[in-house]
Amino acid sequence: MYNSQIVLLYFAEINKLGAETIDKYFKFLDFFEIKGHNNVNTLESCDSMDKKTELFRSLKFLLFSASAGIIELATFALLNETLGWPYWPCYLIALILSVLWNFTLNRRYTFRSANNVPVAMAKVFLFYLIFTPSSTLFGNWLAEGLGWNEYLVTGINMALNFVLEFLYDRFFVFRDSLDTNSIAKKKQARDQK
Repeated sequence: MYNSQIVLLYFAEINKLGAETIDKYFKFLDFFEIKGHNNVNTLESCDSMDKKTELFRSLKFLLFSASAGIIELATFALLNETLGWPYWPCYLIALILSVLWNFTLNRRYTFRSANNVPVAMAKVFLFYLIFTPSSTLFGNWLAEGLGWNEYLVTGINMALNFVLEFLYDRFFVFRDSLDTNSIAKKKQARDQK
């Protein structure tokens, strides 16, 4: 199965509403045998607490991404409405601001990583080295070439960014340093008492 199919399946599964959504999320991860690190050897061997931790991690990522989305949309709207620029510079500036915000919050609070900031940022930069030109060209083609609404196109790019970046951050950027910062260590110390 191709990575794009996995991402689309992930997106479809995680966005379904209903009581079984949480179980489907972990069954989906188990199906592809996605390996965890540090406290979790594999998701198949997770106890319910580890699954709750991963679900909570996903929800925190969602909330921080939503706050980054607000920054991105506000910046995009400000540039688009006041300056009348074409789609791509408005989107690019808005994306950069939201990435910096999202990386800072998710590194510290979602993944609770103590790894080297420049190394982690370099890995995220690699993601955006591919995602940014792809989404900018795709968005510009939809908005300028096909006449789609700029805000709809930005929303589509934001949804793609959310799903792809979570998977990339969780299983590549922070996989070896999950729950290693001072916040995580304090929580682990409290839990052991």
